[in-house]
Amino acid sequence: MGTLAAAAPRTSGPEGGPGAALGGRSLWRRRLRHDIRHELGTIIMLASAVVVADDVGDASRARVEQILGETRWLDHLLRRLDEGDGPDEDDRPLPRPERIRVDDLTTEVVTGMRLATPLEVCFTGGEAWAHMDPVALWRAVRNVLDNACRVAEGRVDVRVEADQGWVVIQVDDDGPGFGADGGAPQGGPESGRARRRGGLASLGLGIVHDLISGYGGSLEIRTCEMGGARVRMLLPAAPPPDADEQAADPHADDWRRHP
Repeated sequence: MGTLAAAAPRTSGPEGGPGAALGGRSLWRRRLRHDIRHELGTIIMLASAVVVADDVGDASRARVEQILGETRWLDHLLRRLDEGDGPDEDDRPLPRPERIRVDDLTTEVVTGMRLATPLEVCFTGGEAWAHMDPVALWRAVRNVLDNACRVAEGRVDVRVEADQGWVVIQVDDDGPGFGADGGAPQGGPESGRARRRGGLASLGLGIVHDLISGYGGSLEIRTCEMGGARVRMLLPAAPPPDADEQAADPHADDWRRHP
């Protein structure tokens, strides 16, 4: 019995040059993204049916609603891939920043993580606005929180606050902490878990640095009071929308309502 190959299709053209192969790979990627988006749409429809079902409890409904939120974020990531497809994808400009509620976006990420981990994930914070690409900020917060939950023993604390013109997103964990190289834990020999996860943490923090630095932000790493790592993302603060702006368009800053 034959098997289906997962590789990109071979292409040939009149000249058979590298341009033909590049065009074939681009077409293959577009088709693959089309199929992924189709499957995401199916998941969204199924989850939406569960949310409104009469035989579903409140706890299960909350989990399904979170699944819907996650699939919508994935759809936004696929759109970014579509926008960057082409020969000059590495030189494309950053997406335009938008004024967003940093505490609301962070709360959404924390809520999803609480449903996905047995750890105690705590959140404190108040209203905080910043100018940034929402997808980039979501990716940054998800990477930092995911790293913290991978190494934490039992607790992760997340805080959002505005301080002297900056919005600070701080994530503390009670894990082994980071050493001077940003990946090795402190306080004795590495555990097997720490060795397995150090590379993930380093990769995730590199992604975070690139995401927020493009919008004037910075990243800080140190040891926290719980003995683990403290990761702080600093973003230039933005003023909240005034009453006239909100009255003109009540959803102007709620980008997720405009897929």
